[in-house]
Amino acid sequence: MERLIQQVLDQYPDKVKLVAINFPLSSHRFARKAAQAAMAANAQGKFWEFRRQLFEDFRSLNDAKILEIAKGLELDKDKFVKSMNSRPIRDFVTRDVVHGRKIGVHGTPTIFVNGKRAKIRTPFDLFNIVDAELKAKK
Repeated sequence: MERLIQQVLDQYPDKVKLVAINFPLSSHRFARKAAQAAMAANAQGKFWEFRRQLFEDFRSLNDAKILEIAKGLELDKDKFVKSMNSRPIRDFVTRDVVHGRKIGVHGTPTIFVNGKRAKIRTPFDLFNIVDAELKAKK
């Protein structure tokens, strides 16, 4: 799904904006920590890069892997760890989860296009939905 989203962003660089909310699943032991880590990376301007690597390596995710990703992105380790474990970051992730539930998110990934949940069964579905929305805006 990450690759598909990137293809849409590449095809419509000035017309499509990606907004991500944190929705860590309780079934994944490190999901909440990963969400907090992504927000800590955001504080150092590396959210998307960090997020991309989290998703690439999500099966092997643990504390050491999170720190390895941060190191690879040349994040300030002390600031990163302090931020990741801070109350404001924890509260931010919690607010994202509450918001996700309010708008009908039950799992990941969930994609909305212009506020409407997109039902994506094939890669072409997302392109068709985005194309239709862009044509409707003209």
